[in-house]
Amino acid sequence: MELTYTKIGDYYYPDLCLPPVDDDRPLGKYGTLRKTYLKQHHPMMYDRLLLAGKLDGHLREIDTLATEQVGRIIADLAAKEGVNEHLKATDQLRWVGLMNSFKAAAEEQILREIVYV
Repeated sequence: MELTYTKIGDYYYPDLCLPPVDDDRPLGKYGTLRKTYLKQHHPMMYDRLLLAGKLDGHLREIDTLATEQVGRIIADLAAKEGVNEHLKATDQLRWVGLMNSFKAAAEEQILREIVYV
């Protein structure tokens, strides 16, 4: 790897740039939470991933994995508790309350196991 330098004043600075990003989708909720967590609690790991050009890929992977897991856990909890379309049609408020509690439980687990590790 050849490194080039630019002279600014009396100093030479290396010409460093990040590799181009292939995926320009916006980062989701869990990827953003992971980024904030790394910045605050693991700055060395954050810097290492950033300088290697792997931060965006890591954050997107975490975001995708967490989103899939939350959806799967919610579906499992709803099936276990018998929450279905019939309940949604007959008692919407109860259905919404149960689904919100399932989502909160799933997110609590995912944040603990995937995002904040």
